[in-house]
This record gives sequence, C-alpha cells and structure tokens, in this order.
Amino acid sequence: MNFTDLNLNTPLVNALTDLNITQTTTIQEKAYPVIMSGRDVVGVAQTGTGKTIAYLLPCLHQWKFTKEKHPQILVVVPTRELVVQVVEQVEKLTKFMHVRVVGVYGGVNMIQQTPLIMAGVDVLVATPGRMLDFALNGSLKLKSIKRFVIDEVDEMLNLGFRPQLIRVIDLLPVKRQNLMFSATISEELKDLVHDFFVEPIEIEAAPTGTPLEKIKQIGFKVPNFYTKVNLLEFLMNNNPEFSKVLVFTSTKKLADALYDEVAPKFIDKIGLIHSNKSQNNRFDALKNFKEGVYRMLIATDIVARGLDISDVSHVVNFDVPEVAENYMHRIGRTGRADKNGVSITFITKTDTEYRSSIEALMNKKIPIVKMPEEVEISKILIDDELPQVKMKNTLISIPKKEEGGAAFHEKQDKNKKVNMKVRRAESMKIKYKKPKTRGQKKTK
Repeated sequence: MNFTDLNLNTPLVNALTDLNITQTTTIQEKAYPVIMSGRDVVGVAQTGTGKTIAYLLPCLHQWKFTKEKHPQILVVVPTRELVVQVVEQVEKLTKFMHVRVVGVYGGVNMIQQTPLIMAGVDVLVATPGRMLDFALNGSLKLKSIKRFVIDEVDEMLNLGFRPQLIRVIDLLPVKRQNLMFSATISEELKDLVHDFFVEPIEIEAAPTGTPLEKIKQIGFKVPNFYTKVNLLEFLMNNNPEFSKVLVFTSTKKLADALYDEVAPKFIDKIGLIHSNKSQNNRFDALKNFKEGVYRMLIATDIVARGLDISDVSHVVNFDVPEVAENYMHRIGRTGRADKNGVSITFITKTDTEYRSSIEALMNKKIPIVKMPEEVEISKILIDDELPQVKMKNTLISIPKKEEGGAAFHEKQDKNKKVNMKVRRAESMKIKYKKPKTRGQKKTK
C-alpha cells in the first residue's frame, strides 16, 4: 500500500516524499487505521519492520497545535540511543509542521536538558528514569498527554524498568490512548497490558522467529576466541563487500577483548560501543559507523534493539547469543529497507544448545560453511575457554573439643581471688590484733 492511500495530511505526505518513503510495511498498514480510531494498541513485530513510523504517523496526524508548553505525545524507550533515533525520526516527519520535539535520557546532567523542556514541547521522547526525574521535580507537566507510546517494551522489562514504567503510567491522565510495540509478548507484558490498557487490539506482523527473507545466514564452526579473531580478520581483508560490518558479542568483557585484538590491524576503522562506555563515546562511535567512517562496529546487544542503521552489509555474531530472540534482533540490523544482507555466526562446541534454540525458533537451520584453509587455527585459549578443574569437596570431620578441666597446679593462697566482703570492724581487728572500740563517754 502507498502512504498516499492512508489519507495523511499534506505536511506528512511531503515529508515522506522527501525521505523517499512511499510503500507501507505490514505493521504500518495494519496499525495506522486502528491507532487513528483511538483504541489502545499492542503491536507485535520483529525488528526492522518500521514500528517507529507505524506509531508516529497516526500520532502526528492527530496532533493539534496549541499554545500550551506541555507535551501531548509521550514516547518511552529503553536506551538513550533509541531516544536520539526517535527524535530524529520525528524531526524528519514534521519537517513541514511546527512540532516541538525533545529527547531526554540519563547519563547527562539534568541542567542541560531542563531549558529544552521549559521552552515548551509537543512530543517528548524519554527513558523512564529521566522522565520521572523531570516529572517529580516539577519541570514537566503530564496533564496534557493524549497519546502514550511504549516502544521496545520487552527490552524495557528485561532491563528492569517495570517499576519506573508503572510510576510513569500512574502520573499520566486517565483519559489517554495507550500504544505498545514489542517484538515478543511475555507473561509479564500481558500482565502490564491487562492492568493499564483498555480493551487493546493486538496487531501482529512478522513476529520474532520469522526469518528475514532478505538475509543470507551462514555459520562457521570455530574452536576458540583467537581462531574467531583470525577468521574475522581474514573475512575483512579478503572481501571488499564487507563494507559496513556490525559485530555482536554477548558481554562487555568480550567486546573489549575483541577490540584490543583487531583495532591495531584496522587503525581508525573500528568502533566499540557498550553500556560501560561514556555517553559521548557511544554517540560518536554510532555516528562514525552510520556515516561510514568506521568499517566495523563492535557492540553488545544494546545495539541489537530498535536502532536503525542503514546499509549494514554484514552482521557477525562473534558468539551465539544465549537467548534465541536476540539472534533475530541482531541479524535484523542488516537487510533493511528492501536491501539484501548477510549474517555470519561463529559457532563453538559449547554453543550447540543455543544454536538448537535459535533454529527451533526460526524453524530453519543455519547453513554451515567450511572455514577457509588460510585461516590459522589457534591453540591459545582465553580464561573462559580453559577447562574447569573440579575439586572434590571432601569435608574433614573436626574432633570435638574436650571440656577444660582444672589447672595444672593449685594456685598459692595469695594468688587466689576470693570475692569476700570484709567489714571495717573485722579489718581493724586484723590490723591492730584486737577489737577497736570507742571509749565510753565519761559521765559526771
């Protein structure tokens, strides 16, 4: 379906035309009329299906100009990178509209963000904690919120934001439209919907587990960390089509170790991003990768959710994620916007169970390709790969202490301490060898 068939207003149509976006995705086509009807909505769709535009278009279409400085639309997302991305998307869609959009998130001083809110805002995009900070200190008034959007809600619950999310909902006006978008529907999410949504309509489009048809999946059986490093370097050096490569690791420690190994070989061409990095470092790394300055970006799963990075040629799973859904989120970073992509996964013997879970979720096998003979097989193991020495825990019975008896010899009388109270009369008798008495008073 064309966006022109959705009966959008002219400013939004012109903005989409400038962005060269003409065709709707499945989730956009299904969600638009339901959101426009005013009903609460729970949208379920895998990453890369255009969820952001799916909820922004109807919300912006129904937005009305007002002189109030308080926001009408509130979008809550789990990470600061997503805040920036949604703000950019709103700015692009409202190019021909007088909409004030502000994004706030933790990790920076509130003093820097306060003037933006005080100047007036129509669309507020925020992480839950920072939004609460502004609401509770009085800088932000939520009485005018008409549409409340929770994006990537499953990830938000995984990160432990449920208490903050409930507090945010408690502060909102009772009369509002609730929109929730997620890749999966868990029991915890169902409880949240049951408690706070009013007869929501569920819209499902390509749920997680549906393999993306435009992504070619490849697997390599690799024995250890340093062989993975050798294989990654070989692929980068011998394949010019590896132009924009997103490499995922499961832990921050592993991401740091990989960066230390490959960065000297590709000077100023590799970036690193994870939650321990400073705010500026994270934004700079993402910006340089998006603009093509970096050829490779090493990241944890924080980048796998929601972020729209265009033209990613390859996704490399340096290790197999323990959660099957995370695999789908990772590979969904490539093959976007009608383009083809390639996903490469390095698989060790310890990944067998995780691989089976992923294949069961997709109902599809990951094709295994023989590793190039030029790649050196390393015999060096990192600490996590060393065999674990299991010691038998033998409990030694400790003999009971014998109860203490008498001392080795009797103390001398002078050393014996006897708690006896001696009256003064007795002590005087002992001192003077006779009783001491006062003489009788003489009487006349």
